[in-house]
Amino acid sequence: MNTPMQHQPMQRADWHGVFPAITTPLRADDTIDLELFGRHAAWMVQHGCSAVVTPGSLGEGGLLSMDEKRSLWRAAVQSVGASVPVVAAVGACSTREAVDIARAAQAEGCRGLMVLPPYAYRGRWRETRTHFARILESTPLGCMLYNNPPAYGTDVLPEQAAELARDHANLHAVKESSGDIRRMTAIRAVAGDRLCVFVGIDDMVLEGVAAGAEGWIAGLVNGFPAETVRLFELAVDARSDPARMEDAEELYRWFLPLLRLDAVPEFVHLVKLAQARAGWGSERLRLPRLPLEPALRDRAMSVIDVAMKVRPAIAR
Repeated sequence: MNTPMQHQPMQRADWHGVFPAITTPLRADDTIDLELFGRHAAWMVQHGCSAVVTPGSLGEGGLLSMDEKRSLWRAAVQSVGASVPVVAAVGACSTREAVDIARAAQAEGCRGLMVLPPYAYRGRWRETRTHFARILESTPLGCMLYNNPPAYGTDVLPEQAAELARDHANLHAVKESSGDIRRMTAIRAVAGDRLCVFVGIDDMVLEGVAAGAEGWIAGLVNGFPAETVRLFELAVDARSDPARMEDAEELYRWFLPLLRLDAVPEFVHLVKLAQARAGWGSERLRLPRLPLEPALRDRAMSVIDVAMKVRPAIAR
């Protein structure tokens, strides 16, 4: 029996554009609101997003059971899987668990994987490489390597990413969240067009695209998809048409105070707060995260409210 087209593994050409790192909506009893999750995913895709990533760090993936992850993948595939790929975040302490997650994601219809280093163990490259390799080899799905040394303590160097790509044909992309813009050009220097580079931190997207990034794993897109997609499109256009840079910079100046909410330790709290203010979901978090302290919440709400008052006239 043929696999449905929407379940075919992602290829190199599929890794481009804005991919929301979608949040996980929680009810008052700490269960996942799958109906809201599906509507939220579809709303972002309707605004031009090219895929949906779930459940990553912003989706509180490390706090979800395997059954909960399966339910999210299933809901995402049902909501958007006929139009765009669903990418499963694969993060675990052990390689065995990570492989189980990857295979479960494939079984639920995901077309791609975003592969994290081990959560708790910061090994040498020989060990980290084996961890990545086992996951890449466990399914035929197209894969993205997630490099976020500030969060996970493991830094995958450009040469190491290129080494993995040489040995694994289904590794197509790198989400680069080191915060060092030079990594964008360094990856392209050693891998050429073999790997697609994605911006992984919201408040460096204009710089990242100028340096050659082809995609953006975005956070504030959860509340502002029209602005997110438009900013990315303008940034790409500006590479060949310098006249578009003025438009990109104007939108970026408005967006930056919000985008910076994604670049601090409380990013999950703050993105959920911003998207709730924009009309989607609530601020509910899963323990050990607690509600924001009043002073921090008030400061964030001030930033969000100012942005909302002067929100650009982009179709929402």
